Amino acid sequence: MNTADMTVANTIRDQVGRMALMMMGASMLSGDHRSLQFRIKGSPKVNSIRIVLDPSDTYTVQFWRLRGINAKLVSEFNDIYAENLRGLIEKETGLYLSL
Repeated sequence: MNTADMTVANTIRDQVGRMALMMMGASMLSGDHRSLQFRIKGSPKVNSIRIVLDPSDTYTVQFWRLRGINAKLVSEFNDIYAENLRGLIEKETGLYLSL
């Protein structure tokens, strides 16, 4: 990840959980002052996730299917609290994120 102001991106990474990210095969993590985006492996539905911090201190979570230069927004959820991130990602990707 870029070393610019990554406080929010690092916080999102920690809230999702490093183990959960490893279990998704997360790669190409990138972030900025208000979001974190990463690619995942193993999901038949999506292969990229973007999590954006909203002014209300909740998150907007976008699930994408990327193929070459084509990008399709599969689903988007607003007003997601930090404690619900992992469950939402499990539901939308079909991947288990805990042992």
